Amino acid sequence: MELFVFVHFHARERQGDAVEQELREVIASSRQETGCLGIHAFRSTRDARLFYIHSKWVDASAFDLHAKMPHTVRFRERVDPLLDLPLDVSRTEMIF
Repeated sequence: MELFVFVHFHARERQGDAVEQELREVIASSRQETGCLGIHAFRSTRDARLFYIHSKWVDASAFDLHAKMPHTVRFRERVDPLLDLPLDVSRTEMIF
């Protein structure tokens, strides 16, 4: 069953541009993964420190593999210190 993942996170003051740069790198690499059906990053128009990732995976195993990929691990290592709250990750399934 396809898995849809929503991630939202908030950058520390003056760290928004650094977070955006890291997103650009990880999204490009993630799109190349076999199990990735689509992935996009978003930045709020009302709060420039608020970011979202929406992704679609062939199944939960593909997303689990994604979480272990070097580019994903590197993203977390670089971005986590730039955030004022932990990443909020929601795994979902489409209901209609």
